[in-house]
Amino acid sequence: MVSPERTGYDSYSLRPKFLSEYIGQENIKERLKLAIQASKMRGEQLDHILLAGPPGLGKTTLATIIANELNANIHVTSGPILEKQGDLAAILTNLEAGDVLFIDEIHRMNRNVEEILYSAMEDFQVDIMIGKGPAARSIRVELQPFTLIGATTRSGLLTSPLRNRFGMIFEMNFYTQEELKMIITRAAEVMGTLIDDDAALSIAKRSRGTPRIAIRLLKRVRDLSTVRGSENITLNIVEEVMRLLGVDEFGLDEMDRKILKTIIEIYKGGPVGLKSLAASLGITEDTISEVYEPFLVQSGFIARGARGRIATEKAYKYLGYNTLPGGLFDGFGNIE
Repeated sequence: MVSPERTGYDSYSLRPKFLSEYIGQENIKERLKLAIQASKMRGEQLDHILLAGPPGLGKTTLATIIANELNANIHVTSGPILEKQGDLAAILTNLEAGDVLFIDEIHRMNRNVEEILYSAMEDFQVDIMIGKGPAARSIRVELQPFTLIGATTRSGLLTSPLRNRFGMIFEMNFYTQEELKMIITRAAEVMGTLIDDDAALSIAKRSRGTPRIAIRLLKRVRDLSTVRGSENITLNIVEEVMRLLGVDEFGLDEMDRKILKTIIEIYKGGPVGLKSLAASLGITEDTISEVYEPFLVQSGFIARGARGRIATEKAYKYLGYNTLPGGLFDGFGNIE
């Protein structure tokens, strides 16, 4: 662990390097420990792994940890940049025995490129086309055994042939407030900053169950602490920064509130389709479905049905509306 007296830090040092340092996702960690230990004992290559879940939950970090636990090199790429079969073939043929290949946003990979992975994952072989037209021919190249780790925020968009070739599929969950508090405390120590327990918990409550957001908020709070010359981050500093950022005690920001207001005021509470909602807000459909919607659904502010998104009673109470579709109601009580 880095000393609190440290005055600078490498941003990558905020990421844990081994499973023993990784906080949260306990079920996934236990299953990975077992699989990694078994593969080492048998001297076999670890099965291919698919990590699924909303952005910011630590999929890239976990992929790096797996490579470290295997004492293997990791090669990192992403689905959108693999435009041609040759792009992926070049990466695959340069892998050494035991290497880990991490493909982020694997669901966005071109379908023609994806087909190369089928034989590569199953048989460690790849077919490369040489030449064009009538003179074109296919050459089969043997690959070194490797482990593919794919990360996706939308596992439903993966094709069945690709999904079925993963030996392990892990659905990552949002983190608890206590887990986020531990992550924040550790990150503050790595940054060389002290943080009060109630301040760390306050940031955790606003982090939407997501470590990436927790670290981002911590950095902004640390900025104000530095400017104020404070030796440690206090609850008052956290609350002041959150007011500046427009992040409330539930972790909702201005765009979250705008989404809820749009559903309620323009679409009378819903249901509303994703395309219509995105057009009204002036943002992309992917931004809503991948960035904002998972937490709003998880927190009970929005419900999704066959016909679209619906604002729940909790959303009406949160925004202070005293009517619901279908009539008036009295006595809101506390938001759960």
